[in-house]
Amino acid sequence: MTENKTKTNFVVREVTQQSLEHASQHYENFPVASVFLPKSLREPISLIYSFARQADDFADEGDLPIAQRLELLDGFKAELDLLQAYIKPNSQFFAVLGRMISAKKLPFAPFYDLLDAFSQDVVKTRYQNFTEVLDYCRRSANPIGRLLLHLYQASSPNNIQLSDNICSALQIINFLQDIAIDFQKNAEKQRIYMCLDELSQFGIAEQQINQYVLGMQMPDKAWQTFMQFNLQRVSTLLKSGKPLGKILKGRIGFEMRMIIAGGERIITKITKVNGDVFNHRPTLNFSDWLLIFTKSLFKL
Repeated sequence: MTENKTKTNFVVREVTQQSLEHASQHYENFPVASVFLPKSLREPISLIYSFARQADDFADEGDLPIAQRLELLDGFKAELDLLQAYIKPNSQFFAVLGRMISAKKLPFAPFYDLLDAFSQDVVKTRYQNFTEVLDYCRRSANPIGRLLLHLYQASSPNNIQLSDNICSALQIINFLQDIAIDFQKNAEKQRIYMCLDELSQFGIAEQQINQYVLGMQMPDKAWQTFMQFNLQRVSTLLKSGKPLGKILKGRIGFEMRMIIAGGERIITKITKVNGDVFNHRPTLNFSDWLLIFTKSLFKL
């Protein structure tokens, strides 16, 4: 019995360490399970982010055909089905994830929503309007915030709404930051998360984006105006969730303020280059993180 328990503990430590490394390698703009969080929360959060990151990689990374990507995502869904039915999963990662979900009494719905969003990424490359974009955010980003609130034991209706606003805003900020990267995906995955009706409204054709990506044309006034519109909208959305950073107390609240301030900083950086994310993709450096830390510490 002792030997089996020791082996189980070793597997848990190994999987959670891999999850921490996997999450930290992918999230360059926002702290993930950082040292500012209580130690008891770092491993659960790393497992959640690792689940999301692995599934997202199935949809995005490499040169796999569509059918194989969907098959991999279906495999994750099948593992969740086993956990929800109290049946032993097939992989060590899901065994550890399942113990954490049970111990923390987390809902399964957010995990399924994430898989649904990533499956959509495989087959959907254009978004007609902002309603469609927000619906995607509802499943691709908001579930993370909701799971974190459950871990924080702060999952009230008001907090959920604030968290949804923050998470949707962060997802859209990422879209704005990575317009060129998303467009440069291989032919079957080349995506535009910008709303087609708004591109048309501002007089921007898809071919122009291709020219910007290839460096054959510099972003013009119409593009700058389009980006200003998007930046103002997402800034308002992020600000509407900002009270959550003060509602959540202690180190958890500090972590939330760090995440929000990181989003604000990326907005500022995109604004400073007039929306030219093709030649000046914004990232956060040491001085940015120092500013973010200071703002978060003093609840600015």
